[in-house]
Amino acid sequence: MMPRTSLLIVISAPSGGGKTTLCHQMLTRHSGMTRAITCTTRPPRPGEIDKLDYYFLSRNDFDQKLRASEFLENATVHGHSYGILKSEVLARLDEGKDVLLNVDVQGAATIRKHAEEDPHLRHALVTVFLTPATIAELEQRLRRRGTESPEDLERRLKNARQEIAQWKHFQYLIISTTIAEDVRLMEAIVEAERMRQFRAVPPQFD
Repeated sequence: MMPRTSLLIVISAPSGGGKTTLCHQMLTRHSGMTRAITCTTRPPRPGEIDKLDYYFLSRNDFDQKLRASEFLENATVHGHSYGILKSEVLARLDEGKDVLLNVDVQGAATIRKHAEEDPHLRHALVTVFLTPATIAELEQRLRRRGTESPEDLERRLKNARQEIAQWKHFQYLIISTTIAEDVRLMEAIVEAERMRQFRAVPPQFD
């Protein structure tokens, strides 16, 4: 039976919004929090280990799981497929772990849809959108990274405008400022969600 306080925390943000850094900080600071191992059809990179970094699947195996509706969410990136198994997430929740998922807004929408149909997921789900206060600030962050060509930068900013417009579909909005402040706000959300009436362990009077 799933512990009542286990959380499925879904974090989305536009590219450059800070979600990867925030997730890394949360996983480092909280031993009871884990990520779900993602399935992928891409080959392992040097140093990557099957069942630790990813579940490396053949295209046929991935497609079989897809047809069987085993994925909580999935996407194709640069010709390779990625997916998070629903069984993987539920197993971590059953172990009493909080599961942290770093997904785009489309992935978050898919997870919300699954949660509507599954009481375990619905009970655990917490959705958070992270973004700088303005597009100008997001552009500055992307420029500081120095990893995008002018064309890539323009494409990311165009996509970011569409993604940020989805913030209202999330339970929480964090306006990203500094790493420390982003972590403080995320930890406050986690603690508040643990004390929600439907998750709380009731006091004992006898």
